Order: sequence, then structure tokens, then C-alpha cells
Amino acid sequence: MTLTGALHLNYGGAPAGPAGTGKTETTKDLGKAMAVQVIVFNCSDTIEFRTMGRFFSGLAQGGAWACFDEFNRIDIEVLSVVA
Repeated sequence: MTLTGALHLNYGGAPAGPAGTGKTETTKDLGKAMAVQVIVFNCSDTIEFRTMGRFFSGLAQGGAWACFDEFNRIDIEVLSVVA
């Protein structure tokens, strides 16, 4: 209910919790229920800021949602550019 309420107010959401609790599947199912494409992106420490820029550009153009798996693996330098 909290995520759907946030989306109704044009906010986003960031499910958090321990590994294996269904955060990615819940996000994908919510996107399917709301007829929005969900792109799952597996993050690694080799991602560059240019790659993230292209990824966000594509998301904005297509109106899709992003689900970042292993978000904690992104280098702090790349994360600061993304923020």
C-alpha cells in the first residue's frame, strides 16, 4: 500500500531489506499490475558513470521503471555522479 500511495502522488519508492525477501519480484509484479515496463539492472563495481547516464537516458525516454539489483556494489564515485 505504501508504494502504490507514493506512486499515486508521483513519488518513487525504494524497497529495502535482507537478501532473498522478494524485493525485485515485488517491484516487477507491481510494474506489471500498473502496466509499466520494469528494467532489472544488475550492478557491479565495473560500471562507469557514462553507462549509468545512458541507462537513465533510456529510462526517461521510455517511461520505464528501474530495479537496481546489488546497488551496494556501485563505486562511490559513480554513485555520486548518479545522485
